Amino acid sequence: MTLNNIKESELEYREAALHDIALSAGALALERYRARTPGDFTMKGQQDFLTEADTLVEAHIRQSIYRLFPEDGLLGEETGGSVSNPSLWVVDPIDGTANFARGIDHFCVSIAFVHNGETLLGAIYNPATNEMYLARKGHYVRKNGQPLRVSSITNTHSSSFELGWSTRVPQETYLAIVSSLLESGTNIRRGASGALALAWVAEGRTDGYAESHMNAWDCLAGLLMVREAGGRTGLYPQNHEEIAQGGEILAVAPGVSEQFSSATMITLAPETNRQKSNQLGLIA
Repeated sequence: MTLNNIKESELEYREAALHDIALSAGALALERYRARTPGDFTMKGQQDFLTEADTLVEAHIRQSIYRLFPEDGLLGEETGGSVSNPSLWVVDPIDGTANFARGIDHFCVSIAFVHNGETLLGAIYNPATNEMYLARKGHYVRKNGQPLRVSSITNTHSSSFELGWSTRVPQETYLAIVSSLLESGTNIRRGASGALALAWVAEGRTDGYAESHMNAWDCLAGLLMVREAGGRTGLYPQNHEEIAQGGEILAVAPGVSEQFSSATMITLAPETNRQKSNQLGLIA
């Protein structure tokens, strides 16, 4: 049995299914991406894009999961759902829809499996670049089969930090964080896919990511990846109910974690023993 009472064999079955579903969903997203018409999108809100592909890909994922795991719950960006089921899949069919709609190859499918409020599995797949990130709690995080580790950077003056933006947070708060980050000496970038931003922290492409409010479907898989790669994260989510609400997100390389926690005004979660071991190079 695992720590939160799901059989090892059951988790392994979901792990294999997650990989296959992410691949097939990515293939469908890529097909729609290549066939898209420029400007063929609608707006759910300010800078919140929706394409036909979002709905189609989420329907594909939902049908695939329910066919294999009819007793599980699903929370999706486009079709919603309840978080009451102890076995819950959290799905963003296309994260980075603005990039997708504008023909920029920086978007992904993001899927997490949560049991009793704890993220156990995560997949982030960019079909345009064929980059598949997979993680299992307490076991691994890999990209295309290769193990990942966060950067070993210790000086913010040579760091690169990605900052997300949310309409749920006052612009003054966002600008204050930008100012504080610039004062720290870091280079600020924004790729417009929060899930890929977290995956990039896990593999050391960037040294940190923060967003003052992020939804669960954008971040649960990526947060697991960062932790498994030896990085530090914020407190979200602290319980099952918080998953439905979203929250403030921080993911960062340990050598600059305290500085970026201060700059973003986001509290870090305590380090786990696995994170400490990973930082020391004791986990392959």
